[in-house]
Amino acid sequence: MQQLEFFVEPFSEGQPGPHVTAAIAAVEEVGGTVEFGPFSSICRAEDDRMPVIVSSLLTAAFAYGAASVRLSVDQLGEGSQ
Repeated sequence: MQQLEFFVEPFSEGQPGPHVTAAIAAVEEVGGTVEFGPFSSICRAEDDRMPVIVSSLLTAAFAYGAASVRLSVDQLGEGSQ
């Protein structure tokens, strides 16, 4: 199991912008579940799904106007440090 933490910029006050909502929708379309947070969001998925999730997230975020996407993927459970 892996955990993806991501932050899509630019930041907008109030409701998330289309670059954020499109990224979240893209993750959900490929089977991921997003825990939306005020500064970053989290998605956990099986190792073999994470490359698809990351690719979908990046494609959608930039297609909808993201200036930057910061992400980190960590291994969870057995074998993680």
